[in-house]
Amino acid sequence: MTLQSGLGLLEPIARPSVADSVFDELHRQILKLDLPPGTRMSEADVARALGVSRQPVRDAFYRLSKLGFLTIRPQRATTVSAISERAVMQARFIRMALEVEIARIACAKLTDDDIAALDAVLERQSVMVTTRNAEGFHALDDQFHREICERTGNGFAWDLIRENKSHMDRVRMLSLSFASEKAYGEHRAILTAFRARDADLAAENVRQHLSRILDQIVRIRAEHAPYFADES
Repeated sequence: MTLQSGLGLLEPIARPSVADSVFDELHRQILKLDLPPGTRMSEADVARALGVSRQPVRDAFYRLSKLGFLTIRPQRATTVSAISERAVMQARFIRMALEVEIARIACAKLTDDDIAALDAVLERQSVMVTTRNAEGFHALDDQFHREICERTGNGFAWDLIRENKSHMDRVRMLSLSFASEKAYGEHRAILTAFRARDADLAAENVRQHLSRILDQIVRIRAEHAPYFADES
């Protein structure tokens, strides 16, 4: 096979489309609550703000609506959807089922180098606690959980978690003003169990960590009632 014929088998590297970039930016702002529930949006305004045409904005709006983050009503303003407590609880259920099992696997599979790498993530997260950097803390929170999945050979599990956890993320962002130190301590406890190769303790620590949202959501709903959907 000649070099030229071999190159013919290669496919172009995919690059993010404009619609993907618009989706990512709006998704990020919704999760950070820079665009809180109830925010009114229009394709024209978003296109103007981002310097793009209306078609990629329309595509991004549709994708966000299918995920439950935008409510699109024909002939009326598009709005950022209220937080669904039901969706938050469903996301927690999925995370719990996957991450508790992965915690057990981690105790058998993680190497000393893996544990050192996770420790380095938590060292950086401790700085975010001290500086009260909620966005940085949140990013490192995701990195910690993602790396546990990937370093145990279960990266596919993080893909499933990421697809479902976005509804938890808005609640988590609201909780960080009072719960970041607690969450950081729980991460440390999980890592300590990994280091001790104690699968039962690791699983229980993950279970407690992911159950914390059950208490937090009560407080957050009381403090931010307009952000939540009425699902009674």
